[in-house]
Amino acid sequence: MSSLVNAPIAATLERRQAISRTSIVGAILNLALSVIKILAGLLGHSQALVADGIHSLSDLLSDVLVYVAGHQASQQPDQKHPYGHARYETVATLALGVLLLFVAIGLGWDAVHRLFEPDALLKPDILALAATLVSIGVKEWLYWWTLAHAKRVRSDLLRANAWHHRSDAISSIVVLIGIAGTMAGLSYLDAIAAFIVALMIARIAWELGWGAVSELVDTGLESERIAEVAQTIRSVGGVRDIHMLRTRRLGGQVSADVHVLVDPDISVSEGHMISVLVEQRLKREISDMTDVTVHIDPEDDTDKPDVQPLPLRAEALARLASLWSAIPAANERQRLLLHYLGGRIDVEVFFPITACQRNGSDPKRLRAELVAALSEDPAFGEVRIYFGSD
Repeated sequence: MSSLVNAPIAATLERRQAISRTSIVGAILNLALSVIKILAGLLGHSQALVADGIHSLSDLLSDVLVYVAGHQASQQPDQKHPYGHARYETVATLALGVLLLFVAIGLGWDAVHRLFEPDALLKPDILALAATLVSIGVKEWLYWWTLAHAKRVRSDLLRANAWHHRSDAISSIVVLIGIAGTMAGLSYLDAIAAFIVALMIARIAWELGWGAVSELVDTGLESERIAEVAQTIRSVGGVRDIHMLRTRRLGGQVSADVHVLVDPDISVSEGHMISVLVEQRLKREISDMTDVTVHIDPEDDTDKPDVQPLPLRAEALARLASLWSAIPAANERQRLLLHYLGGRIDVEVFFPITACQRNGSDPKRLRAELVAALSEDPAFGEVRIYFGSD
């Protein structure tokens, strides 16, 4: 049990370390690249490279955003956030998706503008070409390095930031094509390539943003994974059926709650043990599953019409004592169980084996008397009696 409890904490710490490490390294490299590209663009007469350097500055903002969001998301649940802080990561993923969308719009707008005004382009030289090659290499490395961490800790936030690095590498490729094309006399090649890349970045932004929005509005798991979860629950001994299975995502984690149908005659402790086994098996066999709530049902209540509230134990015992007051043997009962099934209360009564002998009755007659007395109260249903040692 302790390993199941500690596993989510260890995963959260690992996620926090990965987010902190990648955002700090990314911020340092982005700052260096920004300075290099802006200076090389100014000295190498490349307007596109200067713009790309400014684009790299936006990555600094995303790295800061990732660091802050990752720190917040790794905090343990508290009174104000009983389900934890994983949604901070989701909100940050949405923000990065929006940022990527603006980057795509900016690149596309600039490409269209340059298509209609090619004379506005400067004539870059070899210095701008070299700086662009360095930028592509560094940003591509950052993309794969960050993406590896994202896959290892299952973080959509890191995945979004990795694609932000990739967008910068792609924009640098566009700059490279533009510089080389301009130097070779193909002035339109830069703008056409830039527009295509802008569409690619916009598609990535949409996928990241839509995924974050879907999570924020509590969209459930895919049908295939729902079927896997249901099959896992049904494989637990004592589970007869399930209904009202609901799932949702929180950051890189999955939460589920379900109603489990069990034998109506089992004890409360046995029903609780079944719920514990369901929780343990889901956390062990379903990837990313960290929070499970199991509701034990003695009967399938999905199609049951609303019924009038039945009396709870204290009131039910008082009614039974009144109804059975004229039956001497009923006063010798040792234990009594109540089963709330089908909109009525079924009663199990345990007597000492000598109860009938002392009161001049027999088990069949005693049961008939008990049932007849309960017919006056519609809250009660069947009666079962058992005899044991005194």
